[in-house]
Amino acid sequence: MGAALLLALASLLYIAAQSSLLSGSVAEGLKPETLTAVVTYMAPGKAAVVRTVAASAAVIALAFLSGRARFIVAACFGAVATASLAWMGHAAATAGWLGWVHLFSDVLHVFAAAIWMGALTGFLGLLLAELKTPEARANVHAALAGFAGIGSTMVAILILTGLVNSWVLVGPANLESLWTTAYGRLLSLKLLAFLVMLGLAAANRYRLTPALGRSLGARADADAEGAALRRSIALETALGIAVLLLVAWFGTLAPPAAG
Repeated sequence: MGAALLLALASLLYIAAQSSLLSGSVAEGLKPETLTAVVTYMAPGKAAVVRTVAASAAVIALAFLSGRARFIVAACFGAVATASLAWMGHAAATAGWLGWVHLFSDVLHVFAAAIWMGALTGFLGLLLAELKTPEARANVHAALAGFAGIGSTMVAILILTGLVNSWVLVGPANLESLWTTAYGRLLSLKLLAFLVMLGLAAANRYRLTPALGRSLGARADADAEGAALRRSIALETALGIAVLLLVAWFGTLAPPAAG
């Protein structure tokens, strides 16, 4: 609920900030006619309205629903809010049929990123709890092992859609000069962080999670394996946040293909 409230508030603040930037001052930007123009004629403004409504609806669902329905409804509204992010960046500005391909690719990209980051947050919450009973340890292991196939699918989607986005925004002709632009340097840092995340995810799946499974019957061993998983997933989550911050930064810059 806190995350959904923060998202709704941030979306409203974005509309106000965008309106102020376009009008040249905060006072002019907060006038009803200026705000109306942003949410009526600009794709990012419309997307921010959709995101505000979806996040607010998620808050209501989380407050009044219970059980599995709460999570399903909140996830659906979260998916709408996530998809709206594709209209905030360069994909919304790409023209023609390539623009639709780019936009669809961006929607899939943010979906996959949201699922990966959401799973990391959930796993970290499970691992921060005390693994005192065999049942608790078995549940954590089952959650980690059960996500393996989904996680691999999300990684594949991220790589494929990332290649599409790079083809459109960077272009093969600009690869050699990528490091000469601020956009290219930030993108390279993002890719480096992503590769480290992949390495940690692989270690979690093929080494740490199986080790936790083998130690389920021994409390001391399970605590040690759980601590190792906590450290690894905490670092992976921190890198994921860094990736999001880098995307927010270079998303405001002109890509190499635009030059």
